[in-house]
Amino acid sequence: MKKLYSLLLLSLISLGLQAQSPIGAWEATMDNEKNETLKSVLIIADGYQVLTVYNETTNEFMLTNGGTWSLNGNLMTETVEFNSSAPETVGQTVSFEIELTDNTLQIVGQDMVMNRIDDGTPGELNGAWLMSGRKRDGEIQSRDTTRPRKTMKILSGTRFQWIAYDTERKSFSGTGGGTYSTVDGVYTENIEFFSRDASRVGASLEFDFELVDGDWHHSGLSSKGDPIYEIWSVRK
Repeated sequence: MKKLYSLLLLSLISLGLQAQSPIGAWEATMDNEKNETLKSVLIIADGYQVLTVYNETTNEFMLTNGGTWSLNGNLMTETVEFNSSAPETVGQTVSFEIELTDNTLQIVGQDMVMNRIDDGTPGELNGAWLMSGRKRDGEIQSRDTTRPRKTMKILSGTRFQWIAYDTERKSFSGTGGGTYSTVDGVYTENIEFFSRDASRVGASLEFDFELVDGDWHHSGLSSKGDPIYEIWSVRK
C-alpha cells in the first residue's frame, strides 16, 4: 500500500511539473563592476527558443544563442542552431534540469533566476517564424526555408527577436530585438538591442501586417528607412 501511495505521489508531482509551461518570455538583470545593468532575455516559443544578453546601460549587444527545445518533466533538452559567442557548439545537444514555477525559471545548479515577462499572450504573432519571401517590384520572390541559411523571428506575447544565421557554416550574421505590439493591423517594434548598430536602440518602427493563409505579411520602412515587404511562415 505504501509503495502504491509513493508511486501515485511521484506521478502527481510529475504531472505538476509538466503542467507548468515555459512558453513565453523571461528576464534577469545584474550589475557589472562598472555598475552597468546587464539584461538577459529568454524567449521560448513552441519548439524554439533564444537567449540574449545585452548591456542595458550602454546599449551594447553581448551574445545570443538558441535553437530547438523539448521538456520532459523537469529535464530540458536543447539543440543549438546558432551561438554568436561559441559557434563551435552549433549542432550540439545538451540536457539540464530546470526549476519552473508560474513566475520563475532557473537551471538547477546555477544562481541566475529568470522572472516571467509574459506567457505568450497577448501577442497576435506569438511563435517562431522563418522569412519565406519578399515582394519586389510587385512580385513575390520565395525563399526556401529548409536551406541552412535562415532568418528567424521569435515572438512571445510582448517580446520579439530576429536572428540571421547559417547552421551549415555555424555562422551568425546579426540579430535585434525588444518589445512589440499588434494593434488594428499595425505591428510596432521597440528596439532594445541591435548587434550591427547600437545607435538604433530606442527606435520604434511601425509596420502594416496581416495574416494571409497562415503567413505573416509585413510591410513598411526598415530601420534604415528603406521600404520592405516581407513574408514570414510559421516554423514547424
